[in-house]
Amino acid sequence: MGGGEVRALDGVSVTIEEGEYVAIMGASGSGKSTFMNLLGALDRPTSGSLRVAGEAIETMGPDQLAAFRNRTIGFVFQQFNLLARTSAEDNAALPLIYSGMKAAERKERARARLTQVGLGERMDHHPSQLSGGQQQRVAIARALVNNPRILLADEPTGALDSQTTVEVLGIFDRLNADGITVILVTHEQDVAAHARRQIIFRDGRIVEDRR
Repeated sequence: MGGGEVRALDGVSVTIEEGEYVAIMGASGSGKSTFMNLLGALDRPTSGSLRVAGEAIETMGPDQLAAFRNRTIGFVFQQFNLLARTSAEDNAALPLIYSGMKAAERKERARARLTQVGLGERMDHHPSQLSGGQQQRVAIARALVNNPRILLADEPTGALDSQTTVEVLGIFDRLNADGITVILVTHEQDVAAHARRQIIFRDGRIVEDRR
């Protein structure tokens, strides 16, 4: 920037074990979003090494990264990123299209995940017919439909009211209890309190790692 070098992450070394529940915290510009993009195989590090689920991310090409994300990682975002003219069921099934699954199996898998997040009676509804909390549940079902080992959530409660936040975090708690690694970015301490570990970034470095 302006001829200078900005290190979004600087000398970060950290291990997150399978089955952990981790909150990533820090002010805007602290490096936490870059960290999450690396964990999600959306970016590759410019130096150093990165292993996610035992695989070397820095050596993968774009197609390999896309396939790895599809089979290993589920993403949940602050903005739900649902297709507006598509039912909850079809939104939840979307990742399965890219993995080449047959339609009948896609339908069965999507319906099972929607039922798991409490939307068994809303499968045919479009996003405009759902509350914000229900839309986020569809997004969680979509993130889970490929049976990922890792769930990455970027400010997943930022657009929700307090009661819906509690409900969504309850889903994350249960998923982690079932063995899924849950890693979420949040500015809110009460959200981070659901995690058993909090990693705090400042100026591209980890300044605190507490359990």
